Amino acid sequence: MRKITLAVLASAALGLTGCGYSTGDRAASGGLLGAGTGAAIGSFSGNAGAGALIGGAAGAAGGALTGPDSVNLGRPAWR
Repeated sequence: MRKITLAVLASAALGLTGCGYSTGDRAASGGLLGAGTGAAIGSFSGNAGAGALIGGAAGAAGGALTGPDSVNLGRPAWR
């Protein structure tokens, strides 16, 4: 059950890494979403800080590597 929950959260985080129009927007929003998701997953294993760092790095990389035509969830809230 625990592995299924982690897999669902991880796939949801990967699906949300592409928010924004520019590469910087997608990297920033992906990093924020990844850090939050990583902290939540890391708290299950007792180390939310490490989970936030790993999730933030993965989310920022995923956001920076996606193109605006592959995943576009609209204008970011800070713009």
